Amino acid sequence: MKLNEGVLTKATEPEKVDAFMRTLTHPLANVVEALRRIILSADREIGEEIKWNAPAFFFSGEMKPFNPKEHKRHVVVFNLHQKDCVRLVFLSGERVDDKSGLLEGDYTDGRRLALFHNTEEVKSKRTALQSVIRKWIDTLDKN
Repeated sequence: MKLNEGVLTKATEPEKVDAFMRTLTHPLANVVEALRRIILSADREIGEEIKWNAPAFFFSGEMKPFNPKEHKRHVVVFNLHQKDCVRLVFLSGERVDDKSGLLEGDYTDGRRLALFHNTEEVKSKRTALQSVIRKWIDTLDKN
């Protein structure tokens, strides 16, 4: 098991996400862009990249070494397979004690989902989404 020795931070790649967004043909592309802005504004150490063929957001700050296959940095990844909603997949959402009702599911691997069907839902769930992200960051094993 190789640890990310010496890799205490992770660089963000907004230009790759910008390029992805320019070619996105999803019917809810405006919802995706609004969610992207909200996620990035939740904390100054949130970075972004394209992972698993979609925008993904991670903690870019210093962390203690860990096995990169554990994806400990990754907060949330977009799932754009459905055309009538945008799914945000919190890979380890079980770590957040979400009382708002934003996170759904009880997957054994720890995933939780947040679903958005329109811009009104984005607006109404903005505070809950940012709160979940901040709580998640508080659970990290930082340096």
